Amino acid sequence: MAKVSVSAVLERLSRLHPNSIDLSLDRINALLDAMGAPHDGLPPVIHIAGTNGKGSTLAFIRAFLEQSGCSVHVYTSPHLVKFNERIVLNGREISDDFLTDCLLRVEKANNGKPLTFFEATTAAAFLAFASHPADFTLLETGMGGRLDATNVVKHPVLTLIASLSMDHEDFLGRTLTEIAAEKAAIFKTGAKALTEKQSPEAQKVLERFAKERNVSLKSEGKDWTFSVSKDVFYYNGVSFPHPALPGIHQYSNAALAIAAVKALNAKGLARVSDGHIAKGLRSVCWPGRLERLKDYPLPDGWELWADGGHNPGAGKALASFLPEWRDKPLHIVCGMLTTKDSEGFLTQLAPFATSFHAVPVPDAAHPGRHPADLAKIAKKSGFHSPKYGDNIPDVLNALTSGQYEAGRILICGSLYLLGNFFGLNKGVKNDRQ
Repeated sequence: MAKVSVSAVLERLSRLHPNSIDLSLDRINALLDAMGAPHDGLPPVIHIAGTNGKGSTLAFIRAFLEQSGCSVHVYTSPHLVKFNERIVLNGREISDDFLTDCLLRVEKANNGKPLTFFEATTAAAFLAFASHPADFTLLETGMGGRLDATNVVKHPVLTLIASLSMDHEDFLGRTLTEIAAEKAAIFKTGAKALTEKQSPEAQKVLERFAKERNVSLKSEGKDWTFSVSKDVFYYNGVSFPHPALPGIHQYSNAALAIAAVKALNAKGLARVSDGHIAKGLRSVCWPGRLERLKDYPLPDGWELWADGGHNPGAGKALASFLPEWRDKPLHIVCGMLTTKDSEGFLTQLAPFATSFHAVPVPDAAHPGRHPADLAKIAKKSGFHSPKYGDNIPDVLNALTSGQYEAGRILICGSLYLLGNFFGLNKGVKNDRQ
């Protein structure tokens, strides 16, 4: 019998998608029951939700735990280049053969019933994790929390909330309080909850959910603090090296991750020392988040950077870093999905940019905004004479052909955009692990 490829099974599973995204846990609960409830046999789970920063926070926790000698399973989404990036078993991406086996088991158990792609792949991840021992499972929500497929896990050891802002409003709510309620629904009795500093209205929602569920909620600013100097990063007065991930927002993510491993230490589940944390801060890797791409050929003096941020919260975080780049001209190359608040994202970047070039977003799971339309939005957002092109390489060639002095080019607006660029340019660093 011919060997079945990962892509073939994923494509078949994608065709089972309901006519509309009907957020519910009924489908995945029924599927998991049919597979013997693998989600009940996972190594201790740390469940992470948030609008922005949850992936970076997860990367920090993973780095700290692995530096201490712990083995860790990781589930994240979306991937950049290869689907296997989403499921990491004990520090290694899942193999094609084992992934195919898990997906086929999901397909068989589901028996052709409607199922979202994320539900199918989450079930496959649970199968993989339950069959391999590890010290911890790091679980990132996809969209939201309350009805996210990952929220079927009944007894996490920790639940974390990263930065909250507006995104996915059609599904999660039109106000920050509604979105906070969706995210806070991952809180489970018996699992300590930790949160980054939130807006007052979002914090009130988190505190209400914690009280209703008898959950101990610890918060940045109240239960831990951090500060930053030129030479070091302080967490509760203890000095650590600056994180390897650039951007002022990463200090808050790192502090949340430090609070998490210290909570694990207090529970007797881990023994992560400050030395392990220091090594993890230096070694942490999370590609596609304000990452310098050093292997793409550009003329001398030019720098190429990538950031997958795509909502107003991500725009705010990115804009907080851009003043550090005043020494060189900044050129924005951007592609965005129609489901995202393009103006809310771009308005915050406009004051720092010399030029703006819109490009298509190929191979995205959702429709990409036409570059001409995105250029119009960029003009409305404050960019001077925005342009658009057919693809990133053509735009990069145009920017570096002599029209401008050497500067920085930032590709941003969509992780799908970055994944396509990385996939087509094999020399560009693209290993998420």
